[in-house]
Amino acid sequence: MEEAGQASLLHDGFLMLGFALFFVLVFRRLGLGATLGYLVAGAVVGPQVLGLVGDAEQKIGIAELGIVLLLFIVGLELSPSRLWRMKREIFGLGVLQVVLCGLAVSAIVYYSTSFTTAAALALGLPLALSSTAQVLPMLQSAGRLRTPFGERAFAILLFQDLSIIPLITVIAAMSRNPADAGGPPGWLLVLYTIAAIAGLIAAGRFLIRPLFGLIGNLGEREMFVVTALFTVIAAAALMEMLGLSTALGAFVAGVMLADSPYRHELEADVEPFRSILLGMFFLSVGMLLDLRAIADHPIFVAAMAAALIATKTAVIFGIATLFRMPWRSALGLGLLLSQGGEFGFVLFAQAQDALLIEPQAASLFGAIITLSMAATPFLMLATKRVRQVPDAKLATRDGPKADGARALVVGYGRFGQTMAQMLMAGGIPVTLIDRDVGMIDVAGQFGARVWFGDGTRLDVLRQAGAADAQLIAFCIDRDQAEPGLIEAVHEAFPQAAIYVRGFDRRSVIALHGSPVNYVMREVLESAVAMGRLALENLGLGQDEIERAEDVFRANDRERLHDQFASGDVRSARDKILTEPKRVGEP
Repeated sequence: MEEAGQASLLHDGFLMLGFALFFVLVFRRLGLGATLGYLVAGAVVGPQVLGLVGDAEQKIGIAELGIVLLLFIVGLELSPSRLWRMKREIFGLGVLQVVLCGLAVSAIVYYSTSFTTAAALALGLPLALSSTAQVLPMLQSAGRLRTPFGERAFAILLFQDLSIIPLITVIAAMSRNPADAGGPPGWLLVLYTIAAIAGLIAAGRFLIRPLFGLIGNLGEREMFVVTALFTVIAAAALMEMLGLSTALGAFVAGVMLADSPYRHELEADVEPFRSILLGMFFLSVGMLLDLRAIADHPIFVAAMAAALIATKTAVIFGIATLFRMPWRSALGLGLLLSQGGEFGFVLFAQAQDALLIEPQAASLFGAIITLSMAATPFLMLATKRVRQVPDAKLATRDGPKADGARALVVGYGRFGQTMAQMLMAGGIPVTLIDRDVGMIDVAGQFGARVWFGDGTRLDVLRQAGAADAQLIAFCIDRDQAEPGLIEAVHEAFPQAAIYVRGFDRRSVIALHGSPVNYVMREVLESAVAMGRLALENLGLGQDEIERAEDVFRANDRERLHDQFASGDVRSARDKILTEPKRVGEP
């Protein structure tokens, strides 16, 4: 019996992965994305078409770990400081999008069908959520994830992920299932959520980080992978035990480790498991789709998918315009987020368990999500020219072109100007990129040719000749050159050395461990030079000045070493010079 079960598991796995490989390759080739490939592969291999693999319910239970790992990786990308910086977009754009889109789509479902109000809400509210698994890869491949447009899209997706908790609570409150009657009330779930998040943050700071430090010192990579998976699953299990969203637990676990020095190692270790399990999730969803019910109502599915896309595009366009986005960007944001998302399938299952909708309705609206996801790449492609027409102010600005330069300098402010002129003084051809139109015009008055473009986008760098450049220097403001950007640039252009202007000490610490060749703190060397001049003016000899500089630099290196290890800028405060050093004093 046990051997038969193992053989069945291997047989099912072989078939599912084989069909997934074929359809994902085809759909990727067509520009439709991997998600749709997995859904179609599941439908074909499942009981509705070929009937080669069954028991989709059990498989989706395991595969939901892919959603959990996806939210963990999303959390790793969001340090608390970045979350705070994006609070307006997350809790402004995000709240308005989920509430207004959810209510609008629910109204459409209610007035166009015979569903009750509770059923219409159980179907309409989940449709307000877009597909993180589809949209994030689209933004990454286009090099727009770290642009203002990408950050706003990400902020909305993030709030959508966070809104799973209140949506599950709403469905539970409307439940007709007697088994749910003894469940905790909504206000108690909120308290559970707050307590669980506080507990996870405390555990991350006082237990998980020291544990990773111990394992990192041992040098056991396998144990690091095990500990990473344990952290994610333990956080998800805690939330499940409290009747909350496992995805939220994983997200909080990611956020609490986002500022740690282990973030990039964790991301690299968890990513393969996330990719496989998320693919299995979509395969299982495809197997669960009731194709007969869809075939019986093709016009309804197509019309509702069109209504969903039009409604979400219009609502998001209106909200983005209120937030002062240019209308072309607002239209692009609306179209990009116009589809239903993977969490819709999860919430439809919750509504089905709560006896709010029938399995046939869950299949029909699952098909609506699938069709809307299929439409997104076509809509983005069809509207590309409308969305990207430059305005009059930028119409005469040319984007960067590959001209054989050995170095690219991104950012032509005071730091970038000096860096570029040093390279040119050494006879090195340089391509200059900046997106500040005023700066470009001023530079032109002095004879400098600066190309207009966002140098944090991979497609812009590629157009500027990064594939052949030997050096890429990011001389841009504050923390725009974050580790994720550096990793993406290094992966896309591995032959180029990467130099970064660090805004301050925190920038240097944040970039530690990333594939950057050199980080220069903006004012360090000029401040040291001024300090030397001041000591000379105060009567110190050259030997004493050299000793003073050596002492400062040694202290600074030791502080940085400790701060790299802890990830905390407050470490090694005892090494800050606060009292005069006597000659010969260590």
